[in-house]
Amino acid sequence: MNQEIENAMQEAAEKWVNLEDIAEHLSVSADTVRTWIKNGKLPVYRAGKRYKFKISEVDEWVRQGRISE
Repeated sequence: MNQEIENAMQEAAEKWVNLEDIAEHLSVSADTVRTWIKNGKLPVYRAGKRYKFKISEVDEWVRQGRISE
């Protein structure tokens, strides 16, 4: 299978998580996540009044060292 197709399939199958889940995943408080969102630092999507995250995007953000900005 073509790598692009495989990556697209994995991305489509990825589960969305909420603010509390991503805070736990990063071992930080929900308030810290809210601050990062407010400052436009964390990759986030809005679903109505809720924040939704893709773990793969947040993990890439951490790998790029943007967590320390």
